Amino acid sequence: MRTVIGRFTPQVFAIMRIVVGLLFACHGTQKILGWPPREFPVKLASMAGASGMIELVCGLLIAVGFMTGIAAFIASGEMAAAYFIAHFPQGWIPLQNKGELAVVYCFVFLFIAAHSAGIWSLDNSLTKRNRT
Repeated sequence: MRTVIGRFTPQVFAIMRIVVGLLFACHGTQKILGWPPREFPVKLASMAGASGMIELVCGLLIAVGFMTGIAAFIASGEMAAAYFIAHFPQGWIPLQNKGELAVVYCFVFLFIAAHSAGIWSLDNSLTKRNRT
């Protein structure tokens, strides 16, 4: 199985990083820009406004692969905080407290932070350019 799928690991990781980053940025656009439409507006000077800015900026940085480790680590921390602030008070089981997306984002971003941006990223392009 490794010879079939494993040889595409760098490409699959890059696709995952891009897709997850863009999806995370969409959470920020919903809070900050109101797109896609949201039931209530979010004030920028609120916890939801701050989380929206983190989601928008870090999501885009992760998607393009620029300062990926730092952005992913911040995003991971935000998702851990979101879980414990918003979901954990309703119970500790993520499927019951509707916090499974926060947990998944938290650990995916932690993995991205530990792994680095990989191929198809600005970080990778800038590192190659600095070596030559």
